Amino acid sequence: MKKITALLLFFTFTSLLNAQSYIGFLTDNYSGVHGVISNPANIADSRFKTDINLAGASIFGSNDYFGINLFDATKNGYSFDLESKKHPKDANSGAINADILGPSFMFNLTENSSLAIFSRARAFGNVNSVDGASIASIDDDSTYDVSITEENINAVAHSWAEFGISYARVLLNKNQHFLKGGVSLKYLQGLGSSYILGEDITIDIDDDGTDLGGGVTVGSIDSSGNLTYARYDEFDNDDYDYKTPDNANGLGVDFGVIYEWRPKYGDYKADDSNSYNFKDKNKYKLKIGVSVTDIGFIDYKDGIREAFNITDTDVNQNQFEAQADFGTALNTFYTQTNSATGYKIDLPTALHVNVDWSFTNKVYLNLNTDFSLMSKDRISANRVLNTVSLTPRFESKWFSFYMPLSVIENNGFRMGAGLRAGPLYIGSGSVISAFTSDNNREADVYAGLKIPVYQGVPKDKDEDGIIDKFDDCPKVSGPVENNGCPWGDADEDGLLDNVDECPEVAGSEENKGCPWGDKDEDGIIDKLDACPEEAGPADNKGCPWRDTDGDGVFDKDDDCIDAVGTVANNGCPEAVIQELQKTLNDYAKVILFDYGTSSISDQSNQVLSDIIVVLKEYSNARFTIEGHTDSIGSYGLNKRLSDARANAVKSFLVENGIDSSRLSAIGYGERKPIATNMYKAGRKQNRRVEINLVK
Repeated sequence: MKKITALLLFFTFTSLLNAQSYIGFLTDNYSGVHGVISNPANIADSRFKTDINLAGASIFGSNDYFGINLFDATKNGYSFDLESKKHPKDANSGAINADILGPSFMFNLTENSSLAIFSRARAFGNVNSVDGASIASIDDDSTYDVSITEENINAVAHSWAEFGISYARVLLNKNQHFLKGGVSLKYLQGLGSSYILGEDITIDIDDDGTDLGGGVTVGSIDSSGNLTYARYDEFDNDDYDYKTPDNANGLGVDFGVIYEWRPKYGDYKADDSNSYNFKDKNKYKLKIGVSVTDIGFIDYKDGIREAFNITDTDVNQNQFEAQADFGTALNTFYTQTNSATGYKIDLPTALHVNVDWSFTNKVYLNLNTDFSLMSKDRISANRVLNTVSLTPRFESKWFSFYMPLSVIENNGFRMGAGLRAGPLYIGSGSVISAFTSDNNREADVYAGLKIPVYQGVPKDKDEDGIIDKFDDCPKVSGPVENNGCPWGDADEDGLLDNVDECPEVAGSEENKGCPWGDKDEDGIIDKLDACPEEAGPADNKGCPWRDTDGDGVFDKDDDCIDAVGTVANNGCPEAVIQELQKTLNDYAKVILFDYGTSSISDQSNQVLSDIIVVLKEYSNARFTIEGHTDSIGSYGLNKRLSDARANAVKSFLVENGIDSSRLSAIGYGERKPIATNMYKAGRKQNRRVEINLVK
């Protein structure tokens, strides 16, 4: 039955195992270069200067049909058929994963970036939707007859090698918030693959077979349905010698980010900047990682993909088994419905979410989820089984211990244990369950050796709290403010240089170590002298009063600094003052307001703009803006209206560049009429705003 059982063994063998790697170990902050497996961002800001993996392997398996006690199964006389528990369903499934991390290493490029180069060999096998009755028929030792009925079954086996490079860097390091990201690019070399898709399959093998007469019988095979069979080569041929497939390669990508919440970030800073953090310590209270791995496919360009209608009866079993390989047997006895060269196998793309909580700097609790992004219905793809793991762990530089508790798709709960001791790591995600449960349906183990080079504890030879890397005097204790050096007293004035404002010149303590001086000898010490090079009175802060135009009026009191004037006119000539006032009076007559309001009418904007030009010509002069009204209305209302109009004009002038300190505004209401209020014309004259020069 060699050829027909090849198909049956393909089904049953791949349904023995499940797909995860290095369970528990990958939660460790000291997993080193292994961190790129789950999230390439792991290698940035790691606890390593460099980490070199010599060799490591993880093999994992599970199924949802057979359940055993692993301890009992190792005893002599154990009957797998009789003592194992069986769980047939309409759609049993399983997978296999072997993951070998070859020579690999990681190292830091800068304070904030890291690089890893790795080699990896992987093998996956998946089978989906196998009827439990079919497995029972194959497993039945009481008869050689086999009966299989499958509505829709698919299985894929695949092995490949990876040569990759990972780059990761810090993206954000601001106080308590820290973010890093990473990406892995992988060259993929296919090592072999095959997949089968069966639709409405029935296979009945009658080992007693057909009577050929003379007491001679031969086994017969009755079958029906449609079968797609793809393979990289006729690997089951007796004359086949394995070699790495030509034209079977591809590219893969992993990427991820990790956020860390660091509420005590200040404890891990060597200076006031974020330029250096203590690399030997985990600094987070909460860490959250998200990654997507194994995006890509391998193109088997020379692969064989054929489809068959396998409906036939009384196929001679001996003749079927005599064929050189399974592909030849299918082509010999069944109808080929399609044929093509080349096919692609998708990588087991998965989403990973990892949450790590730090109780202390050595005790952690990790929650990890692995979610397959590949559908079970995708016949040319491997997939990981959806898994949720909760892993408490003890972690230190040279030793870690972890106990993963996991729930796996279709396989339930399991418990494992693992440890890392210096260069050795070993463990299993199911070892405790395997020996304590009589219904264990999964098993895994991993082990390996590496050369870790950890980040060292920063040195502080003088024990002044400043690490030598940033200490200007690493052998002598000193304060942070002086970069680790002790304060001195260079001028020997009794004040240490850190409080001496003149550390090179002796001075009094009262003057903060500086000598008092009076360069212009005006009796005002330079510290208090606004003009230390020129003598001046104390009431001018040591500066002399100026009189630019020489009219005897100091500039501080002179409204016409460049024109000789009189004291009475604040330094301005009489003619200038009169002309200025006349100009302002003329302009003021046409400053108009909306009736009964303080809103300046739009037609007055140009007049006010002209007034601004005049005021800017006399930049030192001060003016008063007076508002007046007629006698219509109450006295209080007129007073408020005139005051509002005066201030409206002032606001306009200030908003357009006139210093408010040069202006004052007041409303007189009806108190200062310039014409009788008995007639309309007189009242119009009384409703006015005047701008007057202050003498």
